[in-house]
Amino acid sequence: MTVDLDAMMRDLRRIGPAATPDAIAATFALCAQPQRERGSAPYICRDIAYGPDPRHRLDVHTTGTPAGSAVPVVLYVPGGGFVGGDKRLAGLPYYDHVGRWAVEHGMVAVTINYGLAPQHPWPAGARDVAAAVAWTRTHIAGHGGDPTRIVLMGHSAGATHIASFLAGHGGQAADQIAAAVLLSAIYDAPEAARHEHDPRMLDSFHAYFGSDIAVHPERSALPELIETRVPTLFAVGEFDWPVFHRQAALLVEATFRRHDTAPPLSWLAGHTHFSGCLLLGLPHHPLDVPLHTLFARTIHQREA
Repeated sequence: MTVDLDAMMRDLRRIGPAATPDAIAATFALCAQPQRERGSAPYICRDIAYGPDPRHRLDVHTTGTPAGSAVPVVLYVPGGGFVGGDKRLAGLPYYDHVGRWAVEHGMVAVTINYGLAPQHPWPAGARDVAAAVAWTRTHIAGHGGDPTRIVLMGHSAGATHIASFLAGHGGQAADQIAAAVLLSAIYDAPEAARHEHDPRMLDSFHAYFGSDIAVHPERSALPELIETRVPTLFAVGEFDWPVFHRQAALLVEATFRRHDTAPPLSWLAGHTHFSGCLLLGLPHHPLDVPLHTLFARTIHQREA
């Protein structure tokens, strides 16, 4: 790898928690080169419909060669502030890099698009996740995947939709998946609305959750999320935006009050809101050990 990872992490530290368009663009550009060098999965089946909306499309990433037995599946839900985002960003290696990472670790990956606010407000995200899970359970065996070993993984708005799915807002039982990984999600809608002071972020939040604060409590995932039986890993970046640190703190407090224990929460040293997911698969990523532990206890345990 020709990219100096130490220098890149120093650059990320300089960007820090800045949420300006320039800072976000700089982060995406900075993280792109090492992922371009890694390339994508050997075989990608693009734009398969999993629902009736034009946004209901997914890509399946595999080796292209049938394995001796069905392998675990990572179903990835990208972020985008509820009003944007895509499974394949023009001119950038995202989020094909997730497919490459999964295949390198002996898995199949599914990356999805979903309906966007304001045309698709709450709980559309959870329902789209449920529909993508249903498609995966029905069809992934044809791509070499094991429908009983699906890991849901998402970032930001995508992770928020997964949290909502785990809370039951998608209309389907969450026990259809083996595990979940949530990077920088919103768990408690009222607290997010109260403490988000960036007008751009608040506008996108209201586009999805609604501007009427009276409905926010019933649209929160937190009360049901802390009761989920799905093994779940949560994460927040060291230089993540304050709203996501507050959400992580609320998650820890609510879980402890209910169960006298803290949830599995990873603090991604040196990472911003975006870089934790954009650099997935690169050496020494702080998620390597927690993900290995989660997978060993869930999807790989079933191989024994």
